[in-house]
Amino acid sequence: MSASATLIPAAGGKSFTGFTKLCKGLAVILFLAHILVQLFPSAAGYLALIPARTIPFAWNLVTAGYIEQTIPGVIVSIVGLLLFGKVLEPLWGAKELLKFIFIVNLSTSACVFVTTIVLYYITEEESYLYTPLSGFYGVLSGLLVGIKQILPDQELNLFVLKISAKWIPSIVAFISVAVSFILKESMAYLPTILFGIYMSWIYLRYFQKRLEVGLRGDPSDEFSFSSFFPGFLRPILDPIASIFHKLFCGRSARSEGTGHALDGSQFPGSGSIEANRRRERGQRALEQRLAEKLAAVRSAEVTAPPSQQQQQLENDASDKV
Repeated sequence: MSASATLIPAAGGKSFTGFTKLCKGLAVILFLAHILVQLFPSAAGYLALIPARTIPFAWNLVTAGYIEQTIPGVIVSIVGLLLFGKVLEPLWGAKELLKFIFIVNLSTSACVFVTTIVLYYITEEESYLYTPLSGFYGVLSGLLVGIKQILPDQELNLFVLKISAKWIPSIVAFISVAVSFILKESMAYLPTILFGIYMSWIYLRYFQKRLEVGLRGDPSDEFSFSSFFPGFLRPILDPIASIFHKLFCGRSARSEGTGHALDGSQFPGSGSIEANRRRERGQRALEQRLAEKLAAVRSAEVTAPPSQQQQQLENDASDKV
């Protein structure tokens, strides 16, 4: 049985321990920002994303992602950040995780801003310009994409269902779209979630530096845009994705010793090599975490109270007699 298959059962009741310092710090920021807007509601006008005020208050493209205006929202954001960050930071490092969160948050806010401006000019409804938009959901969606990339075959036990991690971002997007048709107020969160998934994929696919394999991004087939959709749709989506790929990332230059072009095209035999490297790196990190947990358990057994050790010796002696 692989390490990735045994991670969740081995963790047991310790899923809510071992959080990283970076994620704890960001969780404190989310909590304090929520308290701030509750005590001073006018602060949301300067920190949340209000498209009509973004030109003079450009900083809200950054701050809006850390403002949760509801109690359920701040709880979900903090719990999600701590759990997802605990998986990704040991593999990426604190610096790369912080960079990822900053880029995804900023690019998601920028896309939401442009979308609201376009919708205003199409519908001429001023509500698009003056509704405060905020929330950490774009970053949370992006973290799920990171987990899809690193641990695509990890199975998650969700109630009675077992779902591979590679499908979690797609399921989140589908549920968000479905709910937005039922609950009108949830429509405000939909662009943030969808852009969070897409912009995080753009960054991981084309721009993230990966020193261990000597290239930028992840050009493997397992992380293509069509991998977010069921297999029967991929023949339709792949040609469309290739058009946008050539439009935005049309440069073609070979990376040293990688067997990949910078535009994401693969040289013969390179796709499977990259996918294997990614799986091996994730498996090594998981095995290290499991080894640490086993060492902690064995250490606890060795340091058992003397009374328990004496009782064990007496039981062994009686068995020999």
